[in-house]
Amino acid sequence: MKKILTCTDGSVYSNSVLDHTAWAAVRCGASVRVLHMLDPHRERAELVDISGAMGMDTGAAFMAELAELEEKKNRLARECGKALLGNAAQRLQDAGVENVTTVQEHGELVESVTAMEREADLVVIGKRGESADFAKLHLGSNLERVIRGSIRPVLVASREFHPIETVLIAFDGGESVEKAIRFISESPLLKGVACRLIHAGQKNSHSADGLEEATARLIAAGFDALSERVSGHPEEVITEAASRHRANLLIMGAYGHSRLRHLIIGSTTAALVRACKTPILIFR
Repeated sequence: MKKILTCTDGSVYSNSVLDHTAWAAVRCGASVRVLHMLDPHRERAELVDISGAMGMDTGAAFMAELAELEEKKNRLARECGKALLGNAAQRLQDAGVENVTTVQEHGELVESVTAMEREADLVVIGKRGESADFAKLHLGSNLERVIRGSIRPVLVASREFHPIETVLIAFDGGESVEKAIRFISESPLLKGVACRLIHAGQKNSHSADGLEEATARLIAAGFDALSERVSGHPEEVITEAASRHRANLLIMGAYGHSRLRHLIIGSTTAALVRACKTPILIFR
């Protein structure tokens, strides 16, 4: 891993996102690029021309005053974003990350991540953003769209960072989890961490094929790895196993491409991201 793209928005998850980023960067010797977005839908309200309704002279003066106020708001948003990026860079450097760059963009988060992630090996983002509905455990469309569209592994940070000592791998026999096993085996990110693999579903399910082989591959790569099969609904089984094993990280495959696979796996992915209190590393 050579470069990490991390997203910060000043929410309560921001420090955790940076701490997860620092952990990954230091373990892998990676550089970090910190992205902050100025969302056009929030930072720049549309000005409606009401000069006709108010009278030409009064309306024109009012519109000019609104435009000036809007420019001040935009300038303040840019300055606040720069301060946020400066603090982020300092936090990462204090944690031992040697190479940190920052960028501020105006537009949509998903589009910027899609453009920048091609030069990165990992994307880090918070489970919920600045405007998330915590009472409803709402993920927000940005997070789901990033996970669904990213070509890189996405690390979804939890509310707080805790040292990663045990990981739980949700094994479904698919291509995505195969990528995860290969990544774990080859990357220094999780060296020395205990791995627990779990298959949720019927024990004779086709999706369980390869569970023992994957476990053996991790053992051969030097990991303390164990596997188990548990019948039940995936999000319930996996959430319970994460708690039982005291896992500090959940690793899983993401949304599928076909309509049927999306219905089966897509809903499970979103449900687990919402329900699990641990960070989640997701592979496509």
